[in-house]
Amino acid sequence: MARVAIVTGGTRGIGEAISLALRDLGFTVAANYAGNAEKAKAFTDATGIKAYRWDVGDHQACLDGCAQVAADFGSVDVVVNNAGVTRDGVLHKMTFDDWNEVMRINLGGCFNMAKATFPGMRDRGWGRIVNIGSINGQAGQYGQVNYAAAKSGIHGFTKALAQEGAKYGVTVNAIAPGYIDTDMVAAVPPAVLEKIVAKIPVGRLGHASEIARGVAFLCSEEAGFVTGSTLSINGGQHMY
Repeated sequence: MARVAIVTGGTRGIGEAISLALRDLGFTVAANYAGNAEKAKAFTDATGIKAYRWDVGDHQACLDGCAQVAADFGSVDVVVNNAGVTRDGVLHKMTFDDWNEVMRINLGGCFNMAKATFPGMRDRGWGRIVNIGSINGQAGQYGQVNYAAAKSGIHGFTKALAQEGAKYGVTVNAIAPGYIDTDMVAAVPPAVLEKIVAKIPVGRLGHASEIARGVAFLCSEEAGFVTGSTLSINGGQHMY
């Protein structure tokens, strides 16, 4: 029977690429999404991957959502915590809600999804959790104290949970993408984007498929000796 994988934020951008990469490796994939039902339906129609709607920042919703995936497909073996939001702004203009929403979803979502699935992985003696961090969680970024803090927290969460899972056959790793050619980056003003690309040694934005290939490796049988690691895929922009 195929292993079952959940990809949060799995119907768009990097998450969509990850969902497709895992499907192509033979996983049964469930793609979580938060709000864009039209896009999720188009994704399912195009890929055959079932989409499930819940808010990863809601603890009970994660428990219920993961239970539904397990009921539909079997025990969850792989979780890719990709869902995230931005609420950018300098600190003196940032509201508590801007701070809290990013922490609740980006970092809290990792905790909620792990609580829903890690115990079962541990009991069965096999599991893969991959958390999507960010170059800005490693290096910081002006106007992103909330996002940088949440993504930096993901890297610490990854290392700590990896120590809990190691002897049970459960690996926990992170990927820290640089600037990728997604809709989020496309919304950056052209003049600003030009300056960003100028700081990337390879001279271009990354592709979502390049992140997905990294995730696919970390979710594979061959990656059983890799845990607690952060794989930076950023074109050499930040070497950490």
